[in-house]
Amino acid sequence: MGEDSLRKRNVGKNEDSQSIQSKESTAMQLKKQVGLLSGISLIVGTIIGSGIFISPKSVLRYTGAVGPCLIIWAVCGVIGILGALCFAELGTMITKSGGEYPYLMEAFGPIPAFLFSWASVIVIKPSSFAIICLSFAEYASAPFYPGCEPPPVVIKCLAAAAIMTITVVNCMSVKLASYVQNFFTVAKMIIIIIIIVSGIVLLIQGNTENFTNSFEGSKITAGGIGLALYNGLWAYDGWNQLNYITEELKNPYRNLPLSIILGIPLVMVCYLLVNIAYYTVMTPTELLQSPAVAVTFGDRVLYPASWLVPLFVAFSTIGSANGSCFTAGRLTYVAGREGHMLKFLSYISVKRLTPLPAVVSYGIIGMCYIIPADIDTLINYFSFAVWLFYGLTIAGLVVMRFTKKDMKRPIKVPIVIPILMVLVSVYLVLAPIIDEPDWAYLYCVIFILSGLILYFPFVHYKVKWAQKITKPITMYVQMIMEVVPPE
Repeated sequence: MGEDSLRKRNVGKNEDSQSIQSKESTAMQLKKQVGLLSGISLIVGTIIGSGIFISPKSVLRYTGAVGPCLIIWAVCGVIGILGALCFAELGTMITKSGGEYPYLMEAFGPIPAFLFSWASVIVIKPSSFAIICLSFAEYASAPFYPGCEPPPVVIKCLAAAAIMTITVVNCMSVKLASYVQNFFTVAKMIIIIIIIVSGIVLLIQGNTENFTNSFEGSKITAGGIGLALYNGLWAYDGWNQLNYITEELKNPYRNLPLSIILGIPLVMVCYLLVNIAYYTVMTPTELLQSPAVAVTFGDRVLYPASWLVPLFVAFSTIGSANGSCFTAGRLTYVAGREGHMLKFLSYISVKRLTPLPAVVSYGIIGMCYIIPADIDTLINYFSFAVWLFYGLTIAGLVVMRFTKKDMKRPIKVPIVIPILMVLVSVYLVLAPIIDEPDWAYLYCVIFILSGLILYFPFVHYKVKWAQKITKPITMYVQMIMEVVPPE
């Protein structure tokens, strides 16, 4: 009897220990909680942000007429779809989170992957986050300062509050961040639908003057088209966001391509119809003179309910910022897991199962970028660097067609598509430099390459004195944030 009871106790203990281990193993990794609807919502919600309310002026400025302007918007949509299809092949072939990072690692090795993570974690992603939150702050504060621009201090404080709120939400829960994203996607689609329906009604009423001789006065140059595409593609940026959370997608082989095929064409149709709606109430000259195109449209069409426009535009931008934070935190997490960033950035919250240190660091760096509040400079840095890495990543897809022929490819796009996208990326990187040379582009390249100064001693050779410094920091972060390494 004694031996039997002892054996039962030991069995019970083993079962308990096994159940505890199984719970820990399932807890210490990011869960697959993002389905098809949330995937489409993330794409649409991240792409439709401040761009469609800011970029129409810049696209028109570089094209000179309504006809070429609408063509540029359509071409940007096609580029977004083709680029996303290339990323769909990469995402189903290499099912790791982190966007371009794991693809560059697989295609070209650790150095390009590190330079991408270095540039993205320090400049590209946080600057994009800051731009979106500053745009939110401008539209949110506009109704309280009629007839004048809001004070810079108010804009910066609102942007900082937005960054802090979004960071907290993404630290709390993956599901909460997804629900917030779904809500703001619905909100931004409401304002888009209001503008589109108003435009269709005005077209039916005969407001078509701006569409007759729509190519008259156009100014087409190679550099001008490049700069127009820059601004249009800024509004479309986000077409690759699902690739940053591939490990959290339910059935990624199905939901990743489906979300792209359904989400991006929906955005393209919306953008074209919104631009057409703008031109039903504003001439090209009036649109260029408007301080905020969507607000001007609302004042002329929706008065006395025109206050709805800045409110819903604020919803749109905050939703885009949430999507940006949700995905960019995963890049920091993956880079930390691979040893290309501080190790604790790859740790996961024990209680909330979110990459807490990665998201917090992203929010802190984003806060730093709102201090200058120079959106134009931030966009220049962002656009140049991001298309440099887009082109390199898609070139990696072409390279892997020959170097890794045996890899499983659930989706395989015709090779002409990635080759075309590489050529488009080369054009987008070089055209603005040739047309309007600026020191900012050189500074950007120097900054990206300066990552090599950190790569060789800290990542490649792993000098011991650096590990002595980071080890206590990692320990304190673990204790304060209650995070552990992923398993």
